[in-house]
Formats: sequence, structure tokens, C-alpha cells
Amino acid sequence: MKITGYRTVRTHRDWRRPVGDVNGFIASGITEVAVVILETDAGIEGIGIGSDHDVAQLFPAIEGRDPRAVVSLYDALLSHSFKAGHGGATFGGIGILDSALWDLKAKAAGEPLWRLLGAADRFVPGYASGLDIALGDDELVAFYATMADRGFAAGKLKGGRDAGADIRRLLLIRDALSANTPRPALMLDANESWHLKQAVRYVSEVEVAVDLTWIEEPLRRWDAEGHRRLSSQVRTSVATGENLTGLEQFRPLLDQGAVDIVQTGAVWGITHFLRVAAAAHFRDLPTSPVGLTSNPAVAHAAAAAPNHLSAEVQDLGAPFGVTVDQEYADGGIVLGDQAGAGIQIDETLIRDANPQGNWREEAGPHVRPARAGLAMTAQDGLPASARAFPYTSHDD
Repeated sequence: MKITGYRTVRTHRDWRRPVGDVNGFIASGITEVAVVILETDAGIEGIGIGSDHDVAQLFPAIEGRDPRAVVSLYDALLSHSFKAGHGGATFGGIGILDSALWDLKAKAAGEPLWRLLGAADRFVPGYASGLDIALGDDELVAFYATMADRGFAAGKLKGGRDAGADIRRLLLIRDALSANTPRPALMLDANESWHLKQAVRYVSEVEVAVDLTWIEEPLRRWDAEGHRRLSSQVRTSVATGENLTGLEQFRPLLDQGAVDIVQTGAVWGITHFLRVAAAAHFRDLPTSPVGLTSNPAVAHAAAAAPNHLSAEVQDLGAPFGVTVDQEYADGGIVLGDQAGAGIQIDETLIRDANPQGNWREEAGPHVRPARAGLAMTAQDGLPASARAFPYTSHDD
């Protein structure tokens, strides 16, 4: 079997709510979704979902090769971008091709990917995450109540600007999820918006009222020393790593004991997750993939990781024109029996109707604000257009 070509499809996800974090949000709730389909001379096709950045430049590294040699091809993709570097957006192109390769390999074997990867169980524990910075309190409760109906007993709040508001909203999430457990797991995600002492003060204040399971991305992703110091000064676990684009970027965090929950971005692909999970497992650390909505195939890898803790579930739907063989139940993802990653694409449907959306629009969460990490009060340093998210009007 040989790889003969590829094609790309652009579809969208309608989140049916504003989505974002402390850095910004997408008011329309419409975001783009890239799909890459690898073609072979055997007629089997592999589907990857994520980011198609630099795929045209990366594809020659795997063209004409046997797609079943996934690990070798992953290293070939890294080597192909050696001089320019594989970090940043290019790593997304590597990730989507890697995911399509794993889908191909499992389809060729006639097995669901979770079984091919060695998982004994198709169930993947998860937690609810509403990308909820722009939701009012009533909308927040409604989202987590819906997730509670699917058995979820853990939830993550997007916050980091106003400790009082975050405490109130974390307690609302706790109440919504209490249908499934008397003590839901609660996490807070600051999306790299603090400096060290700000993080210590903020987390310490929240911990007085809320038993946090972890604080996520409290500092800039590369600040190993800062994360180590923070972890030693607060009670909650420190979680980070989703925006690190390459196994080597985890070395300072792991060597300095700076991370308690090792995260990876699902958008970066399956092999990246497996390698980071193995590195974490060597240090007796749990791992947790972030954003399975951006690449549902990583759930199959999570099922096979012995140190997998919980995976982020942000939405119960699928992108337009995409079906995924999985269900959300019992507080996690129940993977199906279709060969491969269980992803199917209706290309005709997508071509006929494709609303546009962009995570990187100026108001969105992927554009870092100019004064991020420099605020002294909840509203300090923000442009006038961003000084109040909707939830600030729901004070007790």
C-alpha cells in the first residue's frame, strides 16, 4: 500500500454559544474545521481533523510511502521541517497528517483504532469544559446541567480575571454536577494570563472557597521555573502543556518537576500524545488531552495510555458534515467499533453549505491581548470593547 495523494476539506462547527477564554471569545460560536483525507493506491482513505497548516509543504515527506509505518512517517514529517522548525502552526499540519495515518493503519487492519493501539476498554473518562468565559450564569448552569445528564462529574471553568466571579461560577458548576457525585472535580483555566505572584495570590484566594482539582495554564507555557514555584506554593495541581509543540518542549517542565498534570493539545496528533504520555508515565505523572473536539481520534490514544486521567469534552456535537462513531455517556467517551478512528465525512454536504468562522479573529481566544499578564485589577489594562464579558452582569 502506498500514499498517492491527499485532499483537504474545510467545514465548520456551530457551538450554539459564544466560546472563548480570558484572552477573547468568538461571539458567533461558528469556527472553522480543517479535514485532510489521505489517499492510497489500495483505495483506503485516512481522515484527519485539526489544523492543515503547511500540509502542502509537509506531504512530500510521506508521499509514496506505506502509511502503515506511522511512527517512522511521523519522524519523517519532523525531519522534513528540520531547518525551519516544526513548532507552532506547522506542528498542526504534522498532527493532522499523523492522525490520518493512524486512521489508515487501523482501517487496513480492519480494527477500531483504540483496539489497534492496545486499549482494553473503549471507555475514555472525561470532564466537561464549556469554553465558557462569555456565558452568563444561567447559560453556564444550563451547559453543565446538560453535561451532568451525560454523567459528567467534573468541570473546568474559563476564568482568571476576577477571583470573586470565578469562585461564584465554580460553585455554580459544582451544584450543576452534584447530581452525579457529592464532590465534583472543579478546574480553573487561566490560559497563560498571569505572572507568578499574581497566580499565587489568585489561586490561594480561590482555594479558600473551592477545592480545586487543578489550575490550568496559569503562566506562560515555557516558564518551567515559574510553574515549579507555583506548584510548591498552592495546594491544587498545576496542569499545562497543551500549547507545547513537540516532545522536546516538555523537557524543562518535567526535569524541574514543574507540572503535576501533563497536558497535550489533541490538535497536535496521536503520536505526539502517545510520546508525551510515555514521558509523563516514566515520572509517575497523569496525562490529559485538551480539546478532543479539535481531533476526536486522540480519544482512541487516550484509551490506550496507562496514565490517562481525563479528557476535555467541550461539545456533544460534531462539525458540519462529519460523523464520529462515539457516544458521550457515564461521564466520558464511549468509542465505537468502526474500523479506524470512526470518522466519516460528507464532502458534498460540506461543499454545498459552509459558513465561515475563524478562531484567530481579533476578538477570539487565539489572539493574546496586549496587556495580558499585566492587570492589577479585574478590568485593568483591557481595551474598552473587552472590559466586560456578559457574566460580569450576573453578580450576586
